[in-house]
Amino acid sequence: MGAAATTRRRRVTTFIGVHLAVVDMAKAMDFYRRAGLPVPDGADNAEHVEIDAGGAVHLAFSTPAVVAMYDNAWRGPSPSTATVLQVQLASRRAVDDMYASLTSAGYNGHLAPIDAFWGNRYCEVDDADGHTVGFHSPTDESRRT
Repeated sequence: MGAAATTRRRRVTTFIGVHLAVVDMAKAMDFYRRAGLPVPDGADNAEHVEIDAGGAVHLAFSTPAVVAMYDNAWRGPSPSTATVLQVQLASRRAVDDMYASLTSAGYNGHLAPIDAFWGNRYCEVDDADGHTVGFHSPTDESRRT
């Protein structure tokens, strides 16, 4: 059998998204709506929501009741700052504006905007459940250090 046939039979692993457990869907959707993601109509009252992130990738949210339906060993919400969702914004100024907007709405500013060594303007804000979200500007090569 040739290499092409062997390749066709191999299983391909494809990343499809991230799934977050949230205590209060309305509060979660408020954060991601303010962050500029396309939150679907009716999401605030849903038990499970998926937001299309493009490229066949999604960001999914479920309440504890939904997670418990398929995972009887679930330990409950336990966000970690070791895991940071990453979102790119249009400009360096947009990073500062996003941080100001979210923190003035009561969300925890985890990392105030900085000029990062990799050439982006960058900040981190915790969502309503404590999941950290990082906001990047496009990379400016002249600002790499």
